[in-house]
Amino acid sequence: MNAESRVTVRWTVLMVAAGALLAAGAGAAYLGLRSNPGAAPAPNGAVKAAGTTAPTPGPGLEPASTPVAPSALTDVVVTIAPEAVERAGITVTPVVAESGSSGLRAPGVVEPDAYRVVAVTPLVSGRVTSVAAELGQHVRRGQTLAQVFSPELAEAETRYVSVRAQLEAHALELARTEKLVEIGAASRQELERIHADHSAHRADVQSAASRLELLGLSATSIDALGPGKPMDAMTDVPAPISGVVTERAANVGLNVDQSTSLFTVVDLSRVWIVADIFERDFARVRVGTPATVTTTAYPDLALQGRVSYIDPQVNPQTRTARVRIEVPNARQELRLGMYAEAQFEGAGGESTPMIPRGAVQNVGDRTVVYLVDPREAGRFVEREVRLGAAAGDRVTVRAGVQPGDVVVGEGSFYVRAEVERLGLRASLPAPPPTPATATVQAVRIDVGAAGFEPATVSLRARVPARLTFVRTTDATCATEVVFPSLGIRRALPLNAPVVIEFTPAKAGDIAFVCGMNMVKGVVVAR
Repeated sequence: MNAESRVTVRWTVLMVAAGALLAAGAGAAYLGLRSNPGAAPAPNGAVKAAGTTAPTPGPGLEPASTPVAPSALTDVVVTIAPEAVERAGITVTPVVAESGSSGLRAPGVVEPDAYRVVAVTPLVSGRVTSVAAELGQHVRRGQTLAQVFSPELAEAETRYVSVRAQLEAHALELARTEKLVEIGAASRQELERIHADHSAHRADVQSAASRLELLGLSATSIDALGPGKPMDAMTDVPAPISGVVTERAANVGLNVDQSTSLFTVVDLSRVWIVADIFERDFARVRVGTPATVTTTAYPDLALQGRVSYIDPQVNPQTRTARVRIEVPNARQELRLGMYAEAQFEGAGGESTPMIPRGAVQNVGDRTVVYLVDPREAGRFVEREVRLGAAAGDRVTVRAGVQPGDVVVGEGSFYVRAEVERLGLRASLPAPPPTPATATVQAVRIDVGAAGFEPATVSLRARVPARLTFVRTTDATCATEVVFPSLGIRRALPLNAPVVIEFTPAKAGDIAFVCGMNMVKGVVVAR
């Protein structure tokens, strides 16, 4: 056999051996699949554990609504035996659509900004000798409103002149004693005593001058006082702020003291609209909600404002709560006590699906519900949803389900536990990468006894944001933080950082509150 023949034989043997190995591997794989048919991949991407009763979705089970988004969790199908459904107390409820109106309207009354109302009182006691302000008059800050003749002021001026004269006389005595000590005609002990007396006289002068300053005299007027100079017991009562005189109690001859309110001055450049909303509408209005205020007196005037305060107390007779809206009043068309109507934006809208709160379960940072397959009892589909605002024990759904779908209400936690026990759910999708050009806006918010600090956070729109909440005390009701418009609710453990990441889609306000809706804050996106 030549060399060429030997090479051919060797290649033939190698090819036969390789074919035998491939055939053996295929046979082993076939036997393995035959011995464990439960390990076949499910159509939803999850692997069904061997020996379970969870079926795979058949071709006839179509999604009850459009998927949330391409990055949403994959639907997961689980089957629970009828006796287990009954034992777990699982109940189902249909998804209903509630129609909103064009906006919530509430009657209100124009009231002054309580932080811009000042009672004018005199700094001295005495008798009013002249009044220079009338009701409804616009006054400027520092403008004299009245004059008061004050024996108290005259007495204080007299004492100041007296102690000042004593100080000047004692200064001369001190100078003489120092000269006598230099020539040995007076003792050092005598000089020290006179120095001590001089310090006491100087303190008396400073005390008398401070008293005059408290009574309203300027430093120039105090320096002008002295023996033989006239003393004026008249004092002016100036306006502490610019505004309108809404109350006047001052008249000539009125005896007053430091607690007597002579005038009330109100700055009307900004006023409050206090409206009453019914208990059923509490969930539709929150701090920061935009509002449009109109009046019957000026039908063409529409003032824009925002809700700045919601009374935590409900009127037991009317079942309403007071809502405060701050609006500008530069031209002062709004008069105190006028009736007004407030229309709250975003309080209504198109029909939106609503489901019970108990139907929602959290999976990681996602929220899911369990749809009922109407064609097979005990078969449920886990579907990711995006939630909107809550109203009582119900919550709106922005995406994931449609009216007519049927979801698990009571017992949804048991269905979720069954999905996790069987290992049917695929791993959560990774969050999309942050663009290299976008800088994450990181802000820390401390949660203490006084609430959120800071309560107002300014961010840039369309730039990723990371808010870190840290609760530092048990003396607060803010054990949870809720972003109603984003559908985010997180528990706040004590001294444990809780990170919330989102990207403001557009400029505007994003409110966040505690779980009891008593402590409030806002993210201002610009």
